[in-house]
Amino acid sequence: MTDGSKTAGKAEPIFPVSGNVPALITPFDSVGRVDYDAFDALLEWHLKRGVDGLCIAGDNGESWALAPQDRRRLAEQAVRAAAGRIPVIVGASAPTARASIAYAEALADTGIAGLMIGPQAYLMKATTRELVERMERIHSAVPLPLILYNSPRRTGISLTIETMRALTDAVPVIALKEASRDFFYLTHVIREFRTRLAVLVGPAPFILPGLQLGAAGFISSGPEFFGAETSRAASLVGSVPMNDSLRDLHSRYTRIYETLMTLGTWPAALKATHNILGLPGGMPHEPVLPLDPSDMATLRNVLLEVGATAATSETAAPSDRV
Repeated sequence: MTDGSKTAGKAEPIFPVSGNVPALITPFDSVGRVDYDAFDALLEWHLKRGVDGLCIAGDNGESWALAPQDRRRLAEQAVRAAAGRIPVIVGASAPTARASIAYAEALADTGIAGLMIGPQAYLMKATTRELVERMERIHSAVPLPLILYNSPRRTGISLTIETMRALTDAVPVIALKEASRDFFYLTHVIREFRTRLAVLVGPAPFILPGLQLGAAGFISSGPEFFGAETSRAASLVGSVPMNDSLRDLHSRYTRIYETLMTLGTWPAALKATHNILGLPGGMPHEPVLPLDPSDMATLRNVLLEVGATAATSETAAPSDRV
């Protein structure tokens, strides 16, 4: 929701990035080349669903397989498709600041709203001083706003509240993608930072509780397959109490998320979902393999169970459903 959001009788801060910001996959062909035409079609599908932003080259986008020139072209396509209506953010994380800077430099003049950067992967440990210096070096080289990415499962490092304070004092942070799967931490980070930056929930089971606590939106996997229900959920931001409809949506978010996360190696199940629903999905990039037939059957059953759809409205024809 790029124009901000309202709670009952109380204005919320207006952030450059908020609301429903899907993390797009990167379609690859069978030999690992990016299918840019398929990516254009995928952008059009997301935009027709009324999203509030686009997240490119994150975990869903298999960023580890994308060279600087790949990220640049994907960013240019996304910015062109968004046409100034919604922000585009792009992942630029790497183990070293130097490598992150190389990604960032390729993106510097594409018109994106910010760079999504997390702690360094592989080392599994970092001091606050090391993380602050990392972000300062990246921002000094390419002075775009930063979206911090907290995903301890990927890096072995969690951005503590104290580290978050130090980072937000050192560099211009406009948002945090919070993917720790720790509701205690999510509660504390929303309370501490909800007026300073956009807290964007990652794991789908945390979205609705997070929005009601004051999160500004979400970057997740699964909600994109629920159309108008997800668009309505993105407009809540703490404004309405839980009801039966939202409880049902929460259960379906949880069911699809846990299925996507447990079948195969990420993001094989997410790409398979795209392909099942008739969306551009392509192949996972090596070393990830496509789902085997047994997992595909499980996935199809769950998509039917939760009512996942590729339709762009609730009035879509039945043939658009799984």
